[in-house]
Amino acid sequence: MDPYAALRYKEFNVFLLIRFAMVFAWSMQFIVIEWQVYTLTKDPLSLGIIGLMEVIPAVSMALFAGHIVDQKEKRNLLALCIFGFSVISCGLFLVSSSQAIEQLSSKTILYIIYALVFCGGLVRAFIGPTIFSLIALIVPKKIYPNAATWSSSTWQMASVLGPAFAGFSISWIGVHWSMCIILSFSVLALLGLSQISKKPILNPKIGEPIFQSLQEGLKFVFSTKAVFGALTLDMIAVLFGGAVALLPIYAQDILHVGAEGFGVLRAAPAVGAFITMMVSTHFPLYKSAGKKLLIAVFAFGVCIIVFGLSTYFWLSVLALFVSGAVDGISMIIRQTILQLKTPDNMRGRVASVNSMFVGSSNELGAFESGVTAKLIGTVTAVVFGGSMTLLTVVITRFVSPGFWRLDLRKDLEEHEKAS
Repeated sequence: MDPYAALRYKEFNVFLLIRFAMVFAWSMQFIVIEWQVYTLTKDPLSLGIIGLMEVIPAVSMALFAGHIVDQKEKRNLLALCIFGFSVISCGLFLVSSSQAIEQLSSKTILYIIYALVFCGGLVRAFIGPTIFSLIALIVPKKIYPNAATWSSSTWQMASVLGPAFAGFSISWIGVHWSMCIILSFSVLALLGLSQISKKPILNPKIGEPIFQSLQEGLKFVFSTKAVFGALTLDMIAVLFGGAVALLPIYAQDILHVGAEGFGVLRAAPAVGAFITMMVSTHFPLYKSAGKKLLIAVFAFGVCIIVFGLSTYFWLSVLALFVSGAVDGISMIIRQTILQLKTPDNMRGRVASVNSMFVGSSNELGAFESGVTAKLIGTVTAVVFGGSMTLLTVVITRFVSPGFWRLDLRKDLEEHEKAS
């Protein structure tokens, strides 16, 4: 397959620019918030609460959001999501100003930040399913896997630059003006969306009762073993491997590398994942997909344990880099499974379940890491999480031997014929 097939479509290139801007802004914003909150509190539990504040609305609204996405036009819905994010970024920009810091107590500022993060969780419940559905309307079916790889690569590139830039930005211009940069990127994304035309609604059941719609989506996910297996494996691995939530503690109190070192640590996994994804455009991962996914998640757990035990900055960076590289393999395979096996009329609902299983597990993982760090110590919490990831892979290997033998080449051939 042509490794640049998806890039030959103008709207897809615009879509990638929009996705880059949004992921850059979102990942940068999360890092700036983490830094500000830990600076205000010096409490690892406060970092976990950030994740909890985002995951509560993201999970509780996910299925409803999937139903709405399948019923509505995707481009305009994405515009609403980006506008909502811009409003939240504006609020964070204002609350981080010197005037706000002088007039408000630290506790008040903290509560406002948590409230805005909660609103961000509501937006995120809609933005993931909308983006997943929009990709399928921009490119033909035969190049879904290639488009998914480029989309994931763009996500990772932005995840590399967002956190790294956030670390340097905090050091150079402070939290307040870093928030201004974030707001600017979201506005650029909103302007860029005007270059994508409205798309048809492919769901033949417009107006379907919401509970019937949700039941149909859940039934599909739980009855499709490849989809359910991939989501479950990644959810548990990310849930217990959420060491990145504790990076402010490692940067400030264990490795003593400050804001710039924090940016390097936060960017390291995304650099590894981005390199993996660029390579995968030339070497697809369809063959023996289940086996590769299990091996990748196992290696991820090993890297988390090494990072947790390390007291050397560059060893920690290396462990996070490799963890990102193998996590990139996991992400590509999971997205390919979803794109190839999900019918057009329920992409929003399936993507919503994906956000509940995998996307929200990042925030739950942050909360789990914050709580365990508070109870048993930071290093022990990270090692525990990595060990649970290894155990999950071993259990999956023996409980679900069919997943180990999963191969996606036949599904790809069927999509090529359909196109």
